[in-house]
Amino acid sequence: MNTQEFTISLFSEDHIGITNQITIILTRRQINIESITASESAVKGVQILTLVVRTTPEMVQKVVKQMQKIVEVLKVFVHTSDEIIYQELALYKVRTKGLMSGNLIDRIVRDHNARILEVHPEFMVIERTGHKTQINDLLHLLEPCGVLQFVRSGRVAITRQVKELHAYLEEMDEANQQRPDNFDSYN
Repeated sequence: MNTQEFTISLFSEDHIGITNQITIILTRRQINIESITASESAVKGVQILTLVVRTTPEMVQKVVKQMQKIVEVLKVFVHTSDEIIYQELALYKVRTKGLMSGNLIDRIVRDHNARILEVHPEFMVIERTGHKTQINDLLHLLEPCGVLQFVRSGRVAITRQVKELHAYLEEMDEANQQRPDNFDSYN
């Protein structure tokens, strides 16, 4: 089976239960969600769910068609990694003693574009944004120093395409305005 990574951007009205409906669709097709992020979008009242899945191109198209059928869903886009600009965020809680040996802390901050958020006698909190591989590389570098906690966010992504959600919403409005009003035939 020729699987690849896809980022699904799902725009919906702000209603309870959308995430549940989406996960049911993916579960039925036995597709695991590798990353999920939900937030408001640039359009007021519209939420965006960004999901990262690994599946075949045929299967991702099938699940997108099912997602589009959900009433509250306005539009669903599917992209490969080269069609989007994306980042993830990671926080590392590391023993202070382990980081203070040599110039390791300087190397981490400079070479890995990391940032120190807090310093305590027992631990430091380091932040890193980037792609999953970059985040994991830093984790492996920090492990000998004593990683106490590690957390990575889901993917946040924007498209390289020019046509944005605003244009799709305007097209939908125009299509709805051009439909004949069925109520007139009952009067």
